[in-house]
Amino acid sequence: MTQVKITELVLRDGHQSLIATRMRTEDMLPICAKLDNAGFWSLEAWGGATFDACVRFLKEDPWERLRKLRRALPNSRIQMLLRGQNLLGYRHYPDDLVRAFVQKSADNGVDVFRVFDAMNDIRNLRVSIEAVKAAGKHAEGTLSYTTSPVHDIRYFVTMARQLETMGCDTLAIKDMAGLLTPYTTAELVKSLKAAVSLPIHLHSHATSGLASMAHMKGVEAGAVMIDTCLSAFSEGASHPTTESLVAAFAGTEYDTGIDLIKLQEITAYFKEVRKKYWQFEMKGQQVDTRILVSQVPGGMISNLVNQLKEQGALERMDEVLAEIPRVRADLGYPPLVTPTSQIVGTQAVLNVLTGGRYKSVTNEVKSYLLGRYGAAPGQVNEEVKQLAVGNQEVIACRPADLLSDELDKLRGEAEGLAKSDEDVLTYAMFPDLGRTFLQERAGGALTPEPLLPPEAKLATACPAVYAPSEFNVTLHGETYHIRIKGTGHAGDGERPFYVHVDGVAEEVLLEALDEVEVTPGTGAARKTSSKKADLPGGVKQRPRPTHAGCVTTAMPGAIVDVKVKLGDKIKAGDGVLVIEAMKMENEVQAPVTGTVVAVHVAKGDAVTPDQVLVEIQPEA
Repeated sequence: MTQVKITELVLRDGHQSLIATRMRTEDMLPICAKLDNAGFWSLEAWGGATFDACVRFLKEDPWERLRKLRRALPNSRIQMLLRGQNLLGYRHYPDDLVRAFVQKSADNGVDVFRVFDAMNDIRNLRVSIEAVKAAGKHAEGTLSYTTSPVHDIRYFVTMARQLETMGCDTLAIKDMAGLLTPYTTAELVKSLKAAVSLPIHLHSHATSGLASMAHMKGVEAGAVMIDTCLSAFSEGASHPTTESLVAAFAGTEYDTGIDLIKLQEITAYFKEVRKKYWQFEMKGQQVDTRILVSQVPGGMISNLVNQLKEQGALERMDEVLAEIPRVRADLGYPPLVTPTSQIVGTQAVLNVLTGGRYKSVTNEVKSYLLGRYGAAPGQVNEEVKQLAVGNQEVIACRPADLLSDELDKLRGEAEGLAKSDEDVLTYAMFPDLGRTFLQERAGGALTPEPLLPPEAKLATACPAVYAPSEFNVTLHGETYHIRIKGTGHAGDGERPFYVHVDGVAEEVLLEALDEVEVTPGTGAARKTSSKKADLPGGVKQRPRPTHAGCVTTAMPGAIVDVKVKLGDKIKAGDGVLVIEAMKMENEVQAPVTGTVVAVHVAKGDAVTPDQVLVEIQPEA
């Protein structure tokens, strides 16, 4: 009997795909006993974006989450997703950090490590897999599935043979965008079974509506393990439904042996839990077939929607989706999975919004073209490469070979804050974010982002609180077309709005003289305060420079580095600022040659398109 084994994803990829990885540990622990006894082969519960979300949003120690889950799931294999040499961050880490991270993950409770590389560069997987085996744990080598002129069956068979040689225990086909079709799945699985002896594990997102069919055909072709998610967090950008596939295989040679009644009890619990996180629900179609053309994973689409909304440019989504395949081709067809999905997606947005392809190039695209993420699967566009990095030398070795050991240095940097090696590794993943987390923990000030009450959902849905982002204003017989592009942070009752007036960028300072409370569900409103009614009625104006030396950004984000100071002499094209958007860094360059006469931002500031960040006095 060829029993199908199931990896359940509700504790990681299910909520990562549908509620932005926001489920808290306190909502996982009460149901763990039932999950532990359900009969799953493994429970994916750590890795991926969970580490980032714990530290950034939930203010939880990700290592403590893992330890709590380990205690609550004594009979289960806990599985994690590891990005090879990228670990759980967005850059390559030196080998000493990779080995330390894997060992500590194993020590704290991980049994199965699914190891992948966004480039499918086998060199970036070697040290991670070696570390997993050295820790005595299960290493699952991963094929990041995609389609392109270079990604055919032969390509994946060759990679599978290399992973088997490395000592992997199982082989995962990771279809992060839902591109696998049923018959292609069958052909791929049959070819892999003929080439390697490793058990084959299928993972596919349901975004395109094909994943359940792909799982069925894959199992019939010889796959013995599949990833599914309980119906409380399944389908859409998530995964095929666990209960449905358990029922589909029941009574056949592939019977999973899992009790549907037990699953219903667990699902009922998570359906109630999900209601708490309504504010993070991913909006959009349950089935989105656009990804079959754009190859954009579900999580990447939600990021793009949010970015374009912030800029008042959501209507340009179709342009961005059309640009993504072109950027991907220019970069040699990388699979679209973290971090390459962000690299390609962010560059596509810039190409659309800055009025010219590669007019602005992110630092990550430059690093990619220089080989710092690994070897591109196909040939890169030489014209784009020349435009982005000129004649800089492209590295040919494994990128991590150029990195020196960091663990001892990081221990020194985190001294006084880090109480354990796990804390040092948290700092290593995200230095600024990690330092803030450790400082807040030391001061007893860890406060998770708030969960809005159910009544707030009614208020946000109330037509009475709707406000347009584009409108006409008629004043003294003159009509002006206003389009809101973004807003800054409120301070002392004032908030800047960045708008276009008849196409001209302006900054408007709004001063609140009173506030209105809206009764949820009714639209009834009443004045509740008059904070600044005693202030003079004169209009405050904040001059907005518009000369050629004004430095702005095409995307909202956060300042991660200010590279100039007052009085600096700079040339057109020199780097002025570095802005993080969509988890990618973009260097903003000087538009003119001249002298820096004003710097309006500092590291950590949130910035908005068309906001003046730096002023340069052009040379005469």
